[in-house]
Amino acid sequence: MVGDTVGSFVGWPSDLIFPDAETPTRPTHKVGKGISRRIESVASQKEVPGRKLKSAAKDIPTTSETKSQIMMRLEKMVDESDIMHGAIRSIDFDEGVFGAAHFEIIAKEDMQQLFEHDELGIAVIHTYIWYMYVTLMRGTELCNRFNFIAASRINATLITKNPTSVKNDLVDRFMAADDNTTPSLYFLPFNSGNGGHWVLVAMDLSRLIVYYLDSLSGDWSKYPSMKKTVDAAIIKFRSKKNYRNRKDITWVRVQCPQQNNSVDCGFFVLRFMRDIIALNRIDIPKLYFEEYKSYSRAHLDEMKDELCQFIVDQRII
Repeated sequence: MVGDTVGSFVGWPSDLIFPDAETPTRPTHKVGKGISRRIESVASQKEVPGRKLKSAAKDIPTTSETKSQIMMRLEKMVDESDIMHGAIRSIDFDEGVFGAAHFEIIAKEDMQQLFEHDELGIAVIHTYIWYMYVTLMRGTELCNRFNFIAASRINATLITKNPTSVKNDLVDRFMAADDNTTPSLYFLPFNSGNGGHWVLVAMDLSRLIVYYLDSLSGDWSKYPSMKKTVDAAIIKFRSKKNYRNRKDITWVRVQCPQQNNSVDCGFFVLRFMRDIIALNRIDIPKLYFEEYKSYSRAHLDEMKDELCQFIVDQRII
């Protein structure tokens, strides 16, 4: 059970830290408290059937100058914990989140990204994805409609190093799903590498459509190796399944909300996924959704409060 494992302490030897690389295999032993860890560098309404997003209605309104009560509560918990002195937390995710066993490391730097509204690293991105899976999807039909791909396994840095391995990892993720003959979306939060820009790639394997959502101007031509790898993985997957390729893969640049600073790309990618799931939409309009033509700071603060509450509820700290 997840509740039995969150909040545990895991010693993390320095020779097992791989910036810009996939998450290493989980160690088989624990070495005690207070082991430092470098920050991950891969960074920076219709109701859903049966589920509702948790709101922070009990908290004071959040603005760029004011922190909510839940964020201040979590910040106090972190300040009073050994995380401030270099300790870490290891969290086991539900296997349904990424289609296989996955664990995440949370450290002081990750929490500071949340509290200070800084560029998001992979740990915060993944933890919010876990929140969406638990809160919106688990136990509902949405698990057959929306799937997540771990950014730690598919990113620009890894594609540069070993594109064939990344392609095969992507195919394995597609194969893990029970049914890919009906419309569904695979969400890939893609990072440009070395602490770079986040974009969202959403793949509909049944209709051979790939949606590209970028909170900065431009399209997938900025990342030709990513597009080549995604296309090759989809073709290989359909070949393994003996699906007939009825047409070419179509890429669609969605005119989504745009950020107005240099730090919000990770928040926008999370918000894109959140809205698509909350609206229960497989088809993403080229002009995006009427309900969300733009994002205010309040839209992003809402997500931070959701994640803070989730971290408290899961007793991660």
